[in-house]
Amino acid sequence: MGSVRGCNIPEDLSYNVDNNVWARREADGTVTVGLTSYACSLAGEIVAYTPKKAGKEIAKDKSCATVESGKWVGPVKAPVTGSVLAVNEAVSNKPGLINKDPYGEGWVVKMKPTDWDSDSKSLKVGGDAAKAFDAKMDSEGFKGC
Repeated sequence: MGSVRGCNIPEDLSYNVDNNVWARREADGTVTVGLTSYACSLAGEIVAYTPKKAGKEIAKDKSCATVESGKWVGPVKAPVTGSVLAVNEAVSNKPGLINKDPYGEGWVVKMKPTDWDSDSKSLKVGGDAAKAFDAKMDSEGFKGC
């Protein structure tokens, strides 16, 4: 598990650093999407989760869900273009799962990507993701998770 300023940044995931989201390509070609631990730290405890419905087409960098905390309401932006296959019912029942386990039980949506090979080229992985997050945290004056 990678870490930047105390925020977990797993090295086996792909990241849209600007939008603070991650993507995991599954063996069946689907993509699981979630918020980073950095996003969770910035937002505070997530209290509401409103995903797009299964079947909805989502363009890359457009909202696949909305989350709300005590200090922030905002979109979870899709790291790739595709259609929503599944929403996380466990998170619907307990939105704080996003904070508790952002890379596991707290995933946001599962998508069927339209063109993973093309869209994933802009995502950061491994050490490149860690460096990009460190630079972003520095520019935003973030001290750490």
